[in-house]
Amino acid sequence: MLRRACLRHGLGALVGIAGAPVAWAGAQKEEHLADSVRTAMSAAVRLSSEPPVPVLATWHEQQYYQRWLHAMNARLGARMVNDFTRLEFLRTVWYEAARAALDVSLVLGLIQVESNFRKYAISSVGARGLMQVMPFWVNAIGDGDASKLFHQQTNLRFGCSILQYYLHRENGNLFMALGRYNGSRGRDTYPNAVFAAQKQWAL
Repeated sequence: MLRRACLRHGLGALVGIAGAPVAWAGAQKEEHLADSVRTAMSAAVRLSSEPPVPVLATWHEQQYYQRWLHAMNARLGARMVNDFTRLEFLRTVWYEAARAALDVSLVLGLIQVESNFRKYAISSVGARGLMQVMPFWVNAIGDGDASKLFHQQTNLRFGCSILQYYLHRENGNLFMALGRYNGSRGRDTYPNAVFAAQKQWAL
């Protein structure tokens, strides 16, 4: 059931019967997690009550972040027309990418391919939200409430944590980790699509 993957460039929105946007993306495959891994990932996806505020220790880091925020705000433009929503998304994706030790341009590229920045996107196999997280993950490492995958920070936290987990499984091989994320491990269509999209989000 989870093996179906539709690997296409330009994963545009479709409209489902209920009017919800549908994303045509692949699906992570459910796999057994060792108890230690499950515990670590459960801790990794737990949200605090504090807002996601980037830690910028130096003046140079602060300046870089402001330049990045300005540039990405302009590039994201029409994909998120509301200024507040767009800036909140960018601050959160920066925070979550840094927290998971991922390149933020990679995360943005993955989001573009998976959902085209649509918060409520649903794939043909049930993956949800910006990073198209499969609902089985909230049962494995969350509280079982799959509706939370439509919450922006929750979705980004899960997606970034899952990608980092796959990177660890693949010994740092990003190509293979992306394939595993999409449910198409070993095939090049999806990783190449993400790498191509990533170039649009590099500063």
